[in-house]
Amino acid sequence: MSPFQYGIDFGLIGGLQAMRGFLQVFGHEDPAVPLGYNISPGRQQLISSLMTLGAFISSSSAGFLATYLGRRPCLWMACVLCCASNVIMMATTNLSGLYAGRFLIGIANGWYMTFSQLYIQESTPARYRGMMIAVFQFWTSIGTLVGTIIDNATHNIDGKESYLIPLGIIYIVPVFMAVGMFFIPESPRWLLLQDKQAEAEKSLMWMRPVKDAVPAEIADINAAILAEKELASSASIIDILKNPIDRRRTLLAVGAISTQAASGAMFMIAYGTYFFEMAKVGNAFMNTCILTAVGVVVIMINSAVISKIGRRRVFLMIGMSICGVSQLIIAAVYHVHPGTVSTGKVIVGLSVVYIMGYNGMVATYAWLAGGEIPSQRLRSYTFGIAASVGFLGAWLATFTAPYFINPDALNWGPEYGWIWGPSCFLTVAWVFVYLPEIKNRTLEEIDEMFEARLPARKFRKYVCVGRHIHDDKLARKSTEEQVFTNEKAVAEATIHIE
Repeated sequence: MSPFQYGIDFGLIGGLQAMRGFLQVFGHEDPAVPLGYNISPGRQQLISSLMTLGAFISSSSAGFLATYLGRRPCLWMACVLCCASNVIMMATTNLSGLYAGRFLIGIANGWYMTFSQLYIQESTPARYRGMMIAVFQFWTSIGTLVGTIIDNATHNIDGKESYLIPLGIIYIVPVFMAVGMFFIPESPRWLLLQDKQAEAEKSLMWMRPVKDAVPAEIADINAAILAEKELASSASIIDILKNPIDRRRTLLAVGAISTQAASGAMFMIAYGTYFFEMAKVGNAFMNTCILTAVGVVVIMINSAVISKIGRRRVFLMIGMSICGVSQLIIAAVYHVHPGTVSTGKVIVGLSVVYIMGYNGMVATYAWLAGGEIPSQRLRSYTFGIAASVGFLGAWLATFTAPYFINPDALNWGPEYGWIWGPSCFLTVAWVFVYLPEIKNRTLEEIDEMFEARLPARKFRKYVCVGRHIHDDKLARKSTEEQVFTNEKAVAEATIHIE
């Protein structure tokens, strides 16, 4: 439900900026555009980007909150703030009130996305973790689809009701979640980090169908936590950069999640309807619904194969490459034949291809890799920082896009792809060199591989010995060294006496 809320917000707000009723209140008359009303680039920037700015700020603080409060209390905080911010947006006709509501709902959405993914990553068995994060992304797209369908149904209504009805839908998820979370336990890994052994066992018993395997899983998690505590005496935000291993994991997590922003997706998601309207490409609202529906179907397919396909391979060979090529072709076609019917068809068709590459491959694997890479001890801090940097990139994309696509500014329209195409190919190069393959690995195995300081290319074929086996070998080695040292000391003492 957390990603559904995030998606529905994006779907709704993107359409509001192409609604006559919304533009009559927050925009200005402009006979030169198809709707007869337009919105200035500055207002457009703030309406769309303040949400992602709020998400950036809330994700930055997520590590501290998640470490000391847990995952469920933080999600309850998000539910309360989401409802409060929506009250402000629905009640105001003032731009300042709208900006405040967008910023506050951004803070709530940042908490939703960060804490819910922490919960999933820490609670799901390794073989299902990829599928669960794919389902997570599926719900983001479902939310966006619902938002665009509602916008499509209300955009022709006269007056403020055209946008108040969509905004009213936002209350459903926070209320449903706030009640539902009373019936699920806290994250077992967080409970173990807080030395709450009995509660952790009870939580994991609730989550696992095979109860006999729970003690062994608890033992593995405890062993991993103990090993990390031996490497570092503390677990604070400073540690994510102080230790070379933790620093590497932090930078990789940040880079993995930032691939979403590097794909240019925020331009398509936040301004898709407005973009189609200004480009005079058919029915803008219907095109957006089709685009989002295709994304949902692709994610459903991806959910079935995500556990069998290597994440680096998908990132490198398919996902980002499709995004880059499709945006360059859109820009080139529009540059040669702007405003024609055939160009419009090309834009819609390649936008569908783009969303297939992004939704089906890039978005899912970005969050998955970014969530699996952090260490157990610093997971909430590392993932919070990674998510916040990802939201910062999203904010930058949504904030600058109006300057390029709005007719009152540079009026590039689809030629905005000249910027995002090269960005996609640079990301492909980074993934190839630095991002390791950790498909179907337990979080404990991932810890072992990073502690072994393996280069990225060796992760896929590395055979983990298991932390308990590793610890036994170290213990035996230590004992053998101690015996050898004692025997050597006795021999030296004997020689000295003689």
